[in-house]
Amino acid sequence: MLSERQQRILRLVVDAYLHDGRPVGSRAVADNVEVEWGPSTVRGELATLEKEGFLTHPHTSAGRVPTDSGYRFYADALLASNERLPLRRSPGLELTQMRREVDEAMRETTSALSQITDLMALVTAPPPSSARVHRVEVLLLAPRVAMVVVIASNGAVAKRVFPFEQALDPGLIEWASSYLNERLGGLGLGARMIADRLADPELGDSERGFLAEIGGAFVDLEQRVEDTLYVDGAARLLSEEHVDDLPQIDALMRALERRAGLLGMLRSALDERSVFLWIGSENPEPALRSVSVVGANYGLGYRNLGAVGVVGPLRMDYETAIASVREAAGELSRFFETVYEG
Repeated sequence: MLSERQQRILRLVVDAYLHDGRPVGSRAVADNVEVEWGPSTVRGELATLEKEGFLTHPHTSAGRVPTDSGYRFYADALLASNERLPLRRSPGLELTQMRREVDEAMRETTSALSQITDLMALVTAPPPSSARVHRVEVLLLAPRVAMVVVIASNGAVAKRVFPFEQALDPGLIEWASSYLNERLGGLGLGARMIADRLADPELGDSERGFLAEIGGAFVDLEQRVEDTLYVDGAARLLSEEHVDDLPQIDALMRALERRAGLLGMLRSALDERSVFLWIGSENPEPALRSVSVVGANYGLGYRNLGAVGVVGPLRMDYETAIASVREAAGELSRFFETVYEG
């Protein structure tokens, strides 16, 4: 258990190292206006912090730099204070004015998060198991041609055109749109469930026949639903500003190209209720153990649907990353409340 003085000194060392990337000596800490102890006291505490595994030094005469444990202590302190703060709103993360299509919302969020943090941003779409029928449109394209558009709650869209031998009644088309939305809205995807819901013995022959003809549109939708990972900002992560802090860049690049691994890693944190971090060696993906991942889950009140996150060097701006992923997750949660429950 670190003393209050050791905690303050550790935070000062991490702050200074995050700011300029240079090892921090005892004189630099002692000269800080927040410090009331002399250089000899600071040297002793730095030695203790190094012995406890929170700091290390590149060589004998150098100052100290944080270890993974030092970054973890610093990030946990930020998390504790961040959880008590209200969500702030950054201009790039406002989703309420967007059209309801999920794909656009996810891409906007990923792009904005990367810009705000100057890091690589990741956003996972809701899993296939959570998808439900959101909206159905039946359109008359020509006297004997109808098109059915089915939109799932996770953004998957199926469009299919159906030719008929006889001219279609416009009233039947209008009825079909209304009926399908009423019967299928909010229903989980699955051909058997949809078929059961449409098997209404009270329908007339023409209505039953028309629904039987267009039923394939719902099968198409079920086949389109898949796990999706949105990525933006790889060039920001690999820019000159960060490249010196990425010691294993080739392995990192290979890991970032394997989207299935990134998706699985974020999916593994779906049970987390707040902001989560993997710092260096804590990362479940071995090739990412030279970087940090800061993430947060979004979803509905009763379950998480996906995660937003940023990937950056160990020496990253944790305060901005934590606040930004928390805000992005909040925005997506509000967005999906309108999609799933609106």
